[in-house]
Amino acid sequence: MALQLNWNKCQENVWCNLLNLNLSHEHFNNLEGIYIIWHGGQNPATVRIGQGNIRDRLTAHKNDKEILAYANLTLYVTWLEVSSTNRSGVETYLANKLNPKVGERFPNEKAIEVNLPW
Repeated sequence: MALQLNWNKCQENVWCNLLNLNLSHEHFNNLEGIYIIWHGGQNPATVRIGQGNIRDRLTAHKNDKEILAYANLTLYVTWLEVSSTNRSGVETYLANKLNPKVGERFPNEKAIEVNLPW
């Protein structure tokens, strides 16, 4: 049975646009967990999955040429807090399930099944 997680959305309960996301907001203070970046368009697809300090990681990804290559399709992001003991397993599961376009390696951990955000 999948671990049920509450993926974050932005105001008005809509998916957050990565490039417009206010990462200086206090919500992100000391926030550690998992995130998913995907693009919209006719054939939406996962661009990147990762873990760590959400503010730091997403700030770096806003300037990553490999991720920005999909900016014309609108880049969306969601995240959630996940304990450090489960983080690698959740990331492994999401990477196997969503097959992100960017990202060369993922943890070699036993996958922890979680609900997808959409």
